[in-house]
Amino acid sequence: MISLLGRRKLGKSDPSIKNLRVLCTLVLCGILAAGLWPFHAPRNEVTWLSQRNGLLFGEYGSIVSAGAFKANRSQADRSCSLEIWLEPSRAGSWGTILAYYWPESRVVPFALRQSLGDLELQRTSQDQFHHAKKTKIYVDDVFSHPKPVVVTISSGESGTTVYADGALVRKSPNLRFSSRDLTGQFIVGNSPVTTDNWSGELRGLAIYSRELSAGDVSKHYANFIESKQTELAKSEGAIAFYLFNEGNGNVVQNQVDSATDLLIPKRFFVLHEKFLEPFWEEFYGGWSYWRDISINIAGFIPLGFVFSAYLLARRTAHPAVVTIALGFLVSLTIEVLQVFLPTRESGMTDLITNTLGTALGTIAFRHRNVQAVFAATGLCPAISGPLDPTVTTSR
Repeated sequence: MISLLGRRKLGKSDPSIKNLRVLCTLVLCGILAAGLWPFHAPRNEVTWLSQRNGLLFGEYGSIVSAGAFKANRSQADRSCSLEIWLEPSRAGSWGTILAYYWPESRVVPFALRQSLGDLELQRTSQDQFHHAKKTKIYVDDVFSHPKPVVVTISSGESGTTVYADGALVRKSPNLRFSSRDLTGQFIVGNSPVTTDNWSGELRGLAIYSRELSAGDVSKHYANFIESKQTELAKSEGAIAFYLFNEGNGNVVQNQVDSATDLLIPKRFFVLHEKFLEPFWEEFYGGWSYWRDISINIAGFIPLGFVFSAYLLARRTAHPAVVTIALGFLVSLTIEVLQVFLPTRESGMTDLITNTLGTALGTIAFRHRNVQAVFAATGLCPAISGPLDPTVTTSR
């Protein structure tokens, strides 16, 4: 009979078994470190500007309203407007500038994002069966140059109009949002449900429960530039106005209603991190998405490879199946723990790709030539029999 591991019977003290055990430990620790670093919520990188009014959002920075914005029944379907004076850190970046969140239904009714050089508006509505429908429009080249810009978004019966520095840049009859969409918890600098942080300067922010006319927009823009924003807080229909003139502390005052002051936490946060976000919601088709897919697959190939070797050397029944199951469990553990880490995202895509990478590593080790090369390093015993340890061959 020829045993799986050749003529020499391997024991627990065999050097090759010890080598494989160490290698497995190193690979596992490396994967856990890569998946869970930095192991805690980093410092919230939101600081006051020194030369002018405003806040600077660093790599990981976000602020949140002290209370939820509310709209009574008479205001729920009214027109509304939003003005924001900002300057992105980079023209070719992306992230959620601001968003509202309904915790009871876990819906983000309205969000404003930077998408490279473009401005992206998102509105999410729910039908009677609580099915979410997301509508997006893009305004080209609003952030194509790294400079301050006053963006005004005004919505009414005829749709949504977007202005940049007082000039009309986009009109969309297909997207309309109301005062009800601008309710709930208010987050600036990040998404409320995933890590999508935005970096840059924020110098002014106003919200109105009415549609602004072209004349209003032009006048308000001049007030922003001439630092006369205090007058805007007294404008008709103003429900929130933030001057960002405090200069220090951890509170940004709403000049209209102190119940919705903005708070600056000490630690970066995601208000309600998604757990195992469905892969169809994670997909966006960009280069960075496919790069992350490749990294997640490649990162787990070593786990499949070395654990296959170790379990095979230990004569474990069905080592390939056990190894792939182990890869799945390790990935699931990482995804569960990432819910508590605001710089990481918990998603089904990672779970699928990590398991696939483990399977590819297992398949790679099953080739005789690969095993021979690996055995030559002294990390693995020579294998001369079939790959299933329950099978022996007569001669």
